[in-house]
Amino acid sequence: MRYPPQDEQLSPADASNVEIDAPDQVNSIMLVGLLGCAGFVSVDGAADLDRLRAVLAERFRADPGLRRFSQRVAEERRHLVWRACEPDMGWHVRQTEPVAGRPGLAAVCARLVTSPLPHDRPLWELLIVPGAGAPPSTAPGIVLRVHHAVADGVAGVHLVQRLFDNPPPAGAERAEAPADQPEPPAPTRRAEPRRGSIRARIRGISRIIGIFRRNVAPTILLGPISQRHGVVLAEVGLDELRCGARAGSGTLNDALLAAAVEAVDATLRAMGEPVPEVLPATVPVALPDRDGSGNAVGVMIVPLPTGIDDPAARISQISAVTKVAKPDARSRGTFEMTRSRWATRLFGALARHQRLVAFFVTNVRGPADPLSLAGAPLEAAWPLTPIQGNVRLGVSAFSYAGRLACTAHLDAAALDQDLFERALEAELDRIVALGQGPGPTPG
Repeated sequence: MRYPPQDEQLSPADASNVEIDAPDQVNSIMLVGLLGCAGFVSVDGAADLDRLRAVLAERFRADPGLRRFSQRVAEERRHLVWRACEPDMGWHVRQTEPVAGRPGLAAVCARLVTSPLPHDRPLWELLIVPGAGAPPSTAPGIVLRVHHAVADGVAGVHLVQRLFDNPPPAGAERAEAPADQPEPPAPTRRAEPRRGSIRARIRGISRIIGIFRRNVAPTILLGPISQRHGVVLAEVGLDELRCGARAGSGTLNDALLAAAVEAVDATLRAMGEPVPEVLPATVPVALPDRDGSGNAVGVMIVPLPTGIDDPAARISQISAVTKVAKPDARSRGTFEMTRSRWATRLFGALARHQRLVAFFVTNVRGPADPLSLAGAPLEAAWPLTPIQGNVRLGVSAFSYAGRLACTAHLDAAALDQDLFERALEAELDRIVALGQGPGPTPG
């Protein structure tokens, strides 16, 4: 099919992210950060927005890898296409009202997750948030928000590296594999199973039927998602957490899953809510090749055990599952019900009533070296992903410059945000302590 000049048809995975977007469940992802005082940020924390806009506009013109920032989604002959659209930099790059430290920055994000991005513009915005730094810092925070159709976590890291002042190496086609995972071989075609094979069809039907399975016992983790959202921003040393994971014979991802399920367990108990013996979590798995798509992930479902107080034992049990489940998820490719627009609409409706999974967890390897934006250093960074369907909790992680940033996005009308924040930070610290060995014996 021919399209007007410069139009690009959205890949099925990208188009599915447009279809699943809804006014009450906004499908966007964010990079949340703290800036230092340099470049376009003066020593008193004031941001020169005109300078920032000029730097970004020039970067868009010079780098074809950033073309999505100058395109909008349009419909052409019943197909969705990327269409050239000059961004209004005065609208896309803005400054918010001042906030009070990191909690204020998190509150800004909690409001944004219920605010749809307009589809008559390129699907992104970059907000400067004065006052987000902890005193005595006067530097602002930053929120880069893009629609999920533009990128998933892995592609999002690549876009951030291009957008900021430290681009990836010339010729790099995609971001690194998720943390602790070997770089998969790069095939010449998209790594989808052969749809014509009987085995692939049976596996696909099995996954679709799985939506109707009742894996999750009754819990407040599932239900209609309110418009009152909460965001938790936590972080821990990357190498320290990795050492703790090894004490349980697991990977960094296994440690994250172990911390997340214990935080859920502790929160539910503190709220007086029943805790199911197993909480299945859905975990995105990066596929080997993108074939030009902004989204290319498989889905791994991990049954996470509750009631195991020993973090090493919990990590070990989780690791035994993920070692098998991850390669299997990668071999299956993208979820069958996100490969066409009509199936995605059906999936979006069914997801609001599913009992297959209890919450989401995702982990993406970010830049190992510090980045800067228009000369201002990015001193800390967190990811933020949407909660959708009837799943009221999602935990996202992102490694950046030696730290693992963990973000929880939850329905604050159902779950106690403060309890979860304390529980998550405490469990991350416990896992770190595993790798530090016993302290000195009192003498």
